[in-house]
Amino acid sequence: MPELPEVEAARLALEEHCVGKRIVRCSAAEDTKVIDGVAPSRLEAALVGRTIAAARRKGKNLWLVLDSPPSPSFQFGMAGAIYIKGVELSKYKRSAVSPTEEWPSKYSKLFVELDDGLEFSFTDKRRFAKIRLLDNPEAVPPISELGPDALCELMQLDDFVQSFGRKNAPIKSLLLDQSFMSGIGNWMADEVLYQARIHPMQTSSKISKEKCKALHRCIKEVIEKSVEVGADSNEFPENWIFHSREKKPGEAFVDGRKIDFVTVGGRTSAYVPELQMLDGADAAAANRSKKGRDKAEENVGKTSKKGQKAALKEGGKAAQKTAVDEEEEDDKPAKRRAKGAKALPKKVGNTRADDHEEGEDEDEELKPAKRGRKRPAKGPSKKEGCSSDDEDLAGKEETVVAAKRPQRKKR
Repeated sequence: MPELPEVEAARLALEEHCVGKRIVRCSAAEDTKVIDGVAPSRLEAALVGRTIAAARRKGKNLWLVLDSPPSPSFQFGMAGAIYIKGVELSKYKRSAVSPTEEWPSKYSKLFVELDDGLEFSFTDKRRFAKIRLLDNPEAVPPISELGPDALCELMQLDDFVQSFGRKNAPIKSLLLDQSFMSGIGNWMADEVLYQARIHPMQTSSKISKEKCKALHRCIKEVIEKSVEVGADSNEFPENWIFHSREKKPGEAFVDGRKIDFVTVGGRTSAYVPELQMLDGADAAAANRSKKGRDKAEENVGKTSKKGQKAALKEGGKAAQKTAVDEEEEDDKPAKRRAKGAKALPKKVGNTRADDHEEGEDEDEELKPAKRGRKRPAKGPSKKEGCSSDDEDLAGKEETVVAAKRPQRKKR
């Protein structure tokens, strides 16, 4: 998000090009999330006809002082930006509006035209910014709750050292606390800590006096250099961690040294472990924590191995059971076949057992026995003149049929 250098660049541009000029036209977006606490029509009416007397800033907040109150104030949020038509300004990479887009931009939340024809616009793509209309912006929140400005009101060295000695929060969290010191955001905090060789998780009260002095100097140098180049990140020194802090882990390096990432105060922090090491009690606590994590991982590994052995053991048992089941399943047809062989129907008529063994097919023997009786195939009976040889032939040709209730012979 825009931090002190970006907001200061916008303030300087407004001061240079807009102060002393009268507002002749104004258009506020119908966006109640950004236009906070005032109707867009009232905001427009309050600005038209007024002359801009000054452009002020504290921390990451900017406001215009008009020839009479109230004044419009701008909280830049995640992607707020000021653009002046025809004037080159720094373009924060998350809020840059292409010069080829329509003017004013579709992301414009407040458009202003001055009496000399100059136009400027406050834009916000992500709608986290706030535009307010206040009688005295410095006397009410959020500006009244801000700590000393990191550029204009940086604490004297002795006060700076003492103030850090009274805080037990991680140094990165303290730098982001706008009530402690206003204007420093995530990228600036990472930069000044890297330049001062301080770990972002180092407890503020446990930082040595020498490192406090280095941090005080680095805050001043980083802010002044950023403002000097108009917050244009392409002009930042090559040895700044800024250029690599948003790369993926394992791919981020500065001066050939690996950049690592840690979450502090809910914010991702980039640092160089080789240069930014924890000191004193923080280092001991970190070592204990690391040993605890390593031991926990080791226990998890052992438990995992035991689980794998148990799984293999259970798997072996299951495989063995499956094999036994398969063997039993293979035995069942044989048992059925044996049972079927015993259940072969008795012979009917004068057919001999030898005739059955010779006349039945092997496949027929493998089939389970069907219920019912064997009946001789239709043919001439003995009464009709069949010989004994014919009887033997009929016995061999007998077939299995379903059992039926026997019919009484006709008298």
